[in-house]
Amino acid sequence: MIAITYPTAHTITVQNPRLQLLNNLRNKVPALMTFIAIPSVRHAQIMALTGLDGVIIDCEHGHIGDDQMHNSVSAISALGVSPIIPVRGSQPDLLKRALDTGVHGFMVPMINTAEEAASVVKYSKLPPQGLRGQGSALPAIVQIETREGVENVDAIAAVPGVDYLFVGPNDLAQSLLGYTPAKGDEPVFVEAIAKIVAAARKHGKWVGRLVNDGPLAVQALETFDSVAITGDTKAITN
Repeated sequence: MIAITYPTAHTITVQNPRLQLLNNLRNKVPALMTFIAIPSVRHAQIMALTGLDGVIIDCEHGHIGDDQMHNSVSAISALGVSPIIPVRGSQPDLLKRALDTGVHGFMVPMINTAEEAASVVKYSKLPPQGLRGQGSALPAIVQIETREGVENVDAIAAVPGVDYLFVGPNDLAQSLLGYTPAKGDEPVFVEAIAKIVAAARKHGKWVGRLVNDGPLAVQALETFDSVAITGDTKAITN
């Protein structure tokens, strides 16, 4: 019996011009994204027309059902922009629900240990890394946003099949500092972010983060492979 080995986001050699985020990451081109939490396909299209490389459909926090999720993925990708889905947790059914939309990448929050990261890989990746029966070589993005996650980030980044570490600065600030948002210059916060970046670089993984404004995004892109600039609901309230 011959075992079939599928490529990963880091090893795939065929370049699909429609996979904007993956192409940027592989070609070392900074990628800009934003979050949307409003459940509207037309809204998703409008955000995709703003010149971004990716639109993150916030299925972790947003009131977005299956219909809006599937239709938003199609609407965004049809415009040459990468739809990304953050799921609510690492349970296999949540991962499958997101991956079956045709999304270009997925994010899993609150990954604190290498074992949790390995479970994400198991249920989202093709053999030999995982158990998924069909799909594409999409970036598996794990979010580091707690003290425990930072303490274990080297082991998390070392997990085969983890492609990308994403800093969740608001949750990370709450975990480390007891308040959010961080001012940005707190030593423990700065050291934590530096540790996440160092772990990603050590193990050949991509790294990104959320920022709340344009000037900070420009600064962050000197260090990070991609940056998500705030979100729709935050922009409206501001």
